[in-house]
Amino acid sequence: MSEKTRGLMARIQKAINPEPQDRDELLDVLREAHGDNLLNAEVLSIIEGALQVSEMQVRDVMIPRAQVVEINAHEAIDEFMPRVVESAHSRFPVINDSDDVVGVLLAKDLLPLLISDRSNEDFQLKEVARPARFVPESKRLDTLLREFRDQRFHMALVVDEFGDFAGLVTIEDVLEQIVGDIEDEHDIDEEDSVRDLGDGIFMVKATLAIEDFNEKMGTDFGDDDFDTIGGIVVHAFGHLPAIDEKITLAGWEFEVTNADNRRVHLLRVAKAVEALAQ
Repeated sequence: MSEKTRGLMARIQKAINPEPQDRDELLDVLREAHGDNLLNAEVLSIIEGALQVSEMQVRDVMIPRAQVVEINAHEAIDEFMPRVVESAHSRFPVINDSDDVVGVLLAKDLLPLLISDRSNEDFQLKEVARPARFVPESKRLDTLLREFRDQRFHMALVVDEFGDFAGLVTIEDVLEQIVGDIEDEHDIDEEDSVRDLGDGIFMVKATLAIEDFNEKMGTDFGDDDFDTIGGIVVHAFGHLPAIDEKITLAGWEFEVTNADNRRVHLLRVAKAVEALAQ
């Protein structure tokens, strides 16, 4: 076949089966491939997530500052250590009195204190805080993901257009847009949606069905308007609550212990003080 003939055949083939011209047409082709069993649902979902990431910005997935666990540069270790332990996070922004970020504390950098002869009074946070990495909230997620990979860091602090600390973003936040929620060893399994912490305190997954919550906790919350206990709690707040916000409902205190800018994940539940006094 001559070069001229091959070129003609290629143009005819393209006219019959045109290539996708935009993102939507490409997704239509991929979904047709899934319908023809050329792609499984998981692969299709990952591809769709990757395409979505290319059009998203850091502000779309970042954890807003109101939900960030911070440490003041002048706090003593005995003051901030309970927050470090309870949050189970690995990195904490360090803030000075001028409300500027001066570094990031890695929880693992506190481990040497366990075997050190130094007293807690000798501890200087500025000696262990690491330099912070900053990204604008307008940065595209695909660009940030490449920087996470190439520069080998896992968390960045987000600044707004005025240069003020607005929140933080982790590599997990970006990857979850592609592959879905990533659970770690601190997450509660689906089959273990209520964890008894002792002393009448429970850690509860916000997605727990109200009927199951009532059965496990001996409560009587209605499920006419909401399906999950998290739905009831968020409605009672009247806004998306931040970490550490508390509310009392039907004699029970609900404290948000894990949340992002889209939803509440974990609740610390205990009998309210006034209920215990009765």
